Amino acid sequence: MSFRNFKMVDYVVFGRGAFNQLDDILAPRRKADAPMIFLVDHFFEGKPLVNRIPLRGKDKIIFADVTYEPKTTQVDALANELKESFGTVSGIIGIGGGSTMDLAKAVSLMMNNPGSSADYQGWDLVKFPGVYKAGIPTLSGTGAEVSRTTVLTGPTRKLGMNSDFTPFDQIVLDPELTKDAPVNQRFYTGMDCYIHCIESLEGTYLNEFSKSYGEKALELCQKVFVTKDHWDDESDDQLMMASYAGGMSIAYSQVGVAHAVSYGLSYLLGTKHGIGNCIVMNHLEEYYPAGVKEFKYMVEKNKIDIPQGICKGLTDEQFDVMINVSLGMKPLWENALGKDWEKIMTREKLRALYERL
Repeated sequence: MSFRNFKMVDYVVFGRGAFNQLDDILAPRRKADAPMIFLVDHFFEGKPLVNRIPLRGKDKIIFADVTYEPKTTQVDALANELKESFGTVSGIIGIGGGSTMDLAKAVSLMMNNPGSSADYQGWDLVKFPGVYKAGIPTLSGTGAEVSRTTVLTGPTRKLGMNSDFTPFDQIVLDPELTKDAPVNQRFYTGMDCYIHCIESLEGTYLNEFSKSYGEKALELCQKVFVTKDHWDDESDDQLMMASYAGGMSIAYSQVGVAHAVSYGLSYLLGTKHGIGNCIVMNHLEEYYPAGVKEFKYMVEKNKIDIPQGICKGLTDEQFDVMINVSLGMKPLWENALGKDWEKIMTREKLRALYERL
């Protein structure tokens, strides 16, 4: 039996106001004439946070359009633009939600790896470490700040660059940065964490490592979305730690049905990851009865609208595209349904599930 040798983030700073230490954190990583590049979620354009970014020398802020999740074409264009402008850079600093985190990780890797990021979609295909990279989440839930993947939509599939070179060198967890997140967005991203905990804890890959983190993350999600009657600073602190622990849990297990199905939605329809998981989770009583019941309670309690009928009017060909993308996520299905998952989740059964969404 071989055990996963799990590469973690090198440095973690947690606490309200931790963002103010960014200049000191980056100082020893700076190389002469090579700027730090701050990839910032376009949500923050014109907002006060931008003025707090510690720019030095030729440093540059690039606002990342994350209307849709990152594409390999977007990653390649950014990396090529930076190589042409600067030759090399001291580091890539991602500030934003999960999509911005993934973009920063991927661009860092493509500064030092030849070809297109699409060449590295899969497991352990990345050949060289990227440039220094730091992640600063402004939303909590995806776990992208700790994961060894960067999920990209490529020409033929939606799949991460899963490798030991992918995790951040540094993360700055400052719950103050999440306080202005739009209510719906905060819920959808928080549910990404809740759902991947349910999938991990009920999966066949479960072990004490993932269980310990997964149970803690789930408990924190329940405090925030089930127990509490109003949102406060403590909620931001708790959800940020739920995201971290949830990401750690997945590192040593795997997600399941909701994620596998939502990958098809985002590939074909561009559905954002958090909301996609919610749309699917709404219909998974057969697989996660207790989790779905609690999920529906949280949706109602927090007065959130989950879109319905998003697959109405799709052609057979479009359904096939989603089914192919989804069934390609083999480890997810095996974790959810066991070794014989292909006998359980047939194309017909998956099609019927998509039709209900």
